Amino acid sequence: MPPTAIEFDFTTKVERSVDLDTAYKGVEDGRFVWFDLDLEVEDTPTREILCKLKVDADVIEDVMGYEVDTRYDLHEHCLHLVLTSCKVGGSGGLELHPTEVVIGERYLITLRRGKVTFIDMVRKHYRADFMRFAKSPSFLLYELWDHLVDAYQAVAHTFEDRVEQMQALLMGKVDDTIFAKVSELQADLLHFRKVLLPARSVLTELSTRKTIFVSEATQPFLANFVGTIERVLADVMVDREILSESLNLYMSVVGHRTNRVMNKLTVVSVIFLPLTFLCGVYGMNFEVLPETKWQFGYLFFWGIAAGIVATLLYIMRKAQLL
Repeated sequence: MPPTAIEFDFTTKVERSVDLDTAYKGVEDGRFVWFDLDLEVEDTPTREILCKLKVDADVIEDVMGYEVDTRYDLHEHCLHLVLTSCKVGGSGGLELHPTEVVIGERYLITLRRGKVTFIDMVRKHYRADFMRFAKSPSFLLYELWDHLVDAYQAVAHTFEDRVEQMQALLMGKVDDTIFAKVSELQADLLHFRKVLLPARSVLTELSTRKTIFVSEATQPFLANFVGTIERVLADVMVDREILSESLNLYMSVVGHRTNRVMNKLTVVSVIFLPLTFLCGVYGMNFEVLPETKWQFGYLFFWGIAAGIVATLLYIMRKAQLL
């Protein structure tokens, strides 16, 4: 997608798409312009645009680099943010999409790599809010965070569904692959938490630190998002606890089933151990075994065996082993 520029007039409530040359002139004339740049498009004049807008040199070098983490950097002529959106991919893992935001007195620049859902949602919905509520350029910053937090909440709901599905799966017949699935889901939840924590820190800075780049009227609304992210963080930790407790319950059920099997094997062993002893005695090759010459020796053996079995069954039933 080629670079786009949208010019805003907050007095007359007029916004329009303009070319880059008109956008530069609008900034010089005191109007506010939103530049949206896709860094994956090879012919995007990113460095040229940043230089013409007099963005700080160290910010330009950061933007042109490839290592981006969620952060808040206040410079002399601009405010540099990195916002990390995320979504659950087709394989169930977490896909991260960092977006760099540079805010000056008369411009806001979003720099992304490829399609970023929350930026597309801002482009789709900002007009209505601009016409009804916008009083300063900071409304765009609010719009960015509004849709970014919505994306976080959508990911949290997806993880809640996955945890519920895993919980139901653990209660049924499963194989050894269940441990790998649970471990993978726990890792995804921790990864998501690592995305939310710096986002909360950046929001806290924006809502409390006074700068010329963020309207004081907008800061209380940004502070509300801090509470929303904290609730999402709490939900993520609850999901991890539910998953851990479900796995512990599954292991307890497996242990209980194993104990029942071992109980049955114990009963069988207790019954057959004395019988095996009798068979061993009368299977010895001594020349003198009186019972072998006795007319009722065979019936005597079975009587003793039946008596032993009946006695053991009675004892084990009394001991609630049966």
